[in-house]
Amino acid sequence: MIEIKNKQIIIDGKPVLITCGEIHYYRLDKSDWQDRLDKLKETGCNAVATYVPWLWHEPVEGQFDFTGKTRPETDLAGFIDLCTENGFYFFVRPGPFIMAEMKNEGLPYWVYEKHPEIIPVGWDESEPTTPTVDYLAPGYLQEVRKYYEKVMEVITPRIYPNGGKIIAFQLDNEIGMLSWVSNTPDLTDNVLNDLSNWLSERYGDNVSVRYPFSLEEGAERNAAFRSPKEEYAAQLLKDLGYYMRYRFAKYIAILREYAEEFGVKDIPFVVNIHGTGGGRGLTYPIGISQLYESYTQGPGYISGSDIYFGDLDMKTFQDLYIINGLMEAVHDKDQPLTSVEFNCGDGNFGETLGERYDPSAADFKLRMCLVQGNRLINYYLFAGGKNARLDTLVDDGNDRIASTGERHGFAAPIGPEGNYNYTFPRMSRVNQSVMAVSDKLARMDEERDEVSFAFIPDYYMTEYRYPKSDVMREIISNIEANRGAGAWEIMGRAMLLNGYRFTAVDVQNKPLDAAVTPVLALPSARYMDSAIQEKLVSYLNDGGRILLYGEVPLFDMEGKDCTILAEALGVTYKGTSRDGHRKYLSIYGDSWASAQPEIRSGFVQRFDVGPDVTPILRVYGSGDVCGFESEVGSGRAIVIASSYRCDLPFFKKAFERLGSHVKLTHDYQHHGIFMTSTADEEGERFIHLLNLDGFDKEFTVYEDGKALFGGRKLLLQSKDGVMLPMNLAVGNAKIAYATAEITGVSADHIDFRLTQVQDVIAFDPGTKILPSADYVIEENNELTLVRSKKHAKVDVQLRVWLG
Repeated sequence: MIEIKNKQIIIDGKPVLITCGEIHYYRLDKSDWQDRLDKLKETGCNAVATYVPWLWHEPVEGQFDFTGKTRPETDLAGFIDLCTENGFYFFVRPGPFIMAEMKNEGLPYWVYEKHPEIIPVGWDESEPTTPTVDYLAPGYLQEVRKYYEKVMEVITPRIYPNGGKIIAFQLDNEIGMLSWVSNTPDLTDNVLNDLSNWLSERYGDNVSVRYPFSLEEGAERNAAFRSPKEEYAAQLLKDLGYYMRYRFAKYIAILREYAEEFGVKDIPFVVNIHGTGGGRGLTYPIGISQLYESYTQGPGYISGSDIYFGDLDMKTFQDLYIINGLMEAVHDKDQPLTSVEFNCGDGNFGETLGERYDPSAADFKLRMCLVQGNRLINYYLFAGGKNARLDTLVDDGNDRIASTGERHGFAAPIGPEGNYNYTFPRMSRVNQSVMAVSDKLARMDEERDEVSFAFIPDYYMTEYRYPKSDVMREIISNIEANRGAGAWEIMGRAMLLNGYRFTAVDVQNKPLDAAVTPVLALPSARYMDSAIQEKLVSYLNDGGRILLYGEVPLFDMEGKDCTILAEALGVTYKGTSRDGHRKYLSIYGDSWASAQPEIRSGFVQRFDVGPDVTPILRVYGSGDVCGFESEVGSGRAIVIASSYRCDLPFFKKAFERLGSHVKLTHDYQHHGIFMTSTADEEGERFIHLLNLDGFDKEFTVYEDGKALFGGRKLLLQSKDGVMLPMNLAVGNAKIAYATAEITGVSADHIDFRLTQVQDVIAFDPGTKILPSADYVIEENNELTLVRSKKHAKVDVQLRVWLG
């Protein structure tokens, strides 16, 4: 039995942590399958994942092969069975869209030829530049249902409730991504008919006020949507975004209905979220915004992230932490985080050698995802392979099933020919460490401070923009300028480097309670829905506290005047100033921020402030206020209405004035350390540390001002991460604390990875430790100390024998 409960994946009553390796059976000779599974075993992973390409299994309409009758590599049934024989769980991803660099993203050619009406029409009746389809076109769904019926003949007997090892099923892949990246909304006649009905139901008689044309089917209506005029462009930007979210959710529900119709039940249905790009996570919430209605529409759904960052370093580390928080913000109380495309390998995707990830990349990202509650991680792509030629040649330059040429997965830890990549040892090492204590991690949650990051999904509803619309461009450009780069890289980074551990809250769709969320870090643009502004004012009046970074909203999301929040804050907008050529816009501190140095700023919002408002930042020359503190009801707000530097003491002081204090700290002067902790209900814990820089760091860790680890300084080596146990029960032994990382557990010993010049493992008193030439045992009334005789830079392995 598989349950999704309390943000855990529970199998047969026990919380389970699942780490998968993505292996594409159809890109490997069948004779190589066992070799790749053997290599996956070396990492300690407990599951295999794969896409199932429709294009591969039904190249000709009605001619299905899932058992290897046409060629050995179509034997999906045999591959799943082999994985089961090797003791792996299985995560199946049958599409219908799979992407994976497949031609048509995995759809058969004949589907497009048979149903040309499914091909989208874009702005100004443009042709799509990606092979997406109208997901709800009747002809397309008819073919999908036939495909699902056949593929379920293989899958259904092998799901966990039926005695097999398939524990999760992904519905489609990255829904809405293709239309977003190409800015081609699916404006087919079928879509526009449905959109018109949706608008009529939503707005009733007022729809004619929003859209000054008839919604009856016809060329005039279609042209009005495909080439919108400025008078209704802002309304369409909003309505098209909402409608597409409804449409994607409906599509997901239909796919699940098909899967269940053919017997797939009582395992999680996964919806994959896209959005990372350019090595960053700033656009990832677009995918969350597009799809959150899809995976929150009912029980049994979980979402999965695509993590394509490359290195996790001082530039990017806050991206991953924030997007995990944003995913959690829209989940229900039971849904866990997962990552179903967790990028590993060296980044050499195009075989240009232009990307070369540090071996720490997958290590760091795994550690951060796990501490934030990811319960399933799928290393993508674990093993490369080759793209076969199509049986029916299409004369497209290579006639292969995918766009990457003969070889695929050049960057994977296991290359196309089965060779080990340089990233494999580090990835394997961290995964083995994680799985050694997976029973603990599977039920632990991150311990957090009293501050949360605000998520407004509508700030990421920017995927469709009519290229000729100045109205859309103005709204979207302002939102983009404030939603991510500044807030994430300044406020979010400052919070993490100051030691704040936080999640996010959906302030748009969920209640905002000051008792539950006492302090809110709010990225804010000039545009904000009136209902959200009203909710924030109520939150402040009830005692909530806000640090607003960006701009005080002046308009709603359709560009209409809306200053509800500004009025509550006691300020009146005067204007905006920007830096420019030979204009060195500068701001300086006032009041409690008076010690702040004068700095350059890219822009400022200037305000007249009321008598109950305390200015904290002013514009040089005019003295205009661009930062202030306001008392609102029982609450308080600090507003930074300018671009500001990542000044750690300044942000810490601001949050402390709002009542949020850091509990877990260190004394390293030059920062660059990510630190957090996880714990379970019994008080077992891990302290998690990442050194984001390429040099060693020595520091003491404190909690509520008290030094941990017996007051010892820790040496965190260059680009290293550690997971240090505290109050952890391991068999009959209990570890009070350790400066070393657990890598293996058995009945008579515990294996550690050493991290220090001299590591110390402290056990509760009375624990029987057997002697060894590798360590010294010291006993006192409080603890039994095991002091390693090995230097971590010489020999990292230590086995402690238990009596």
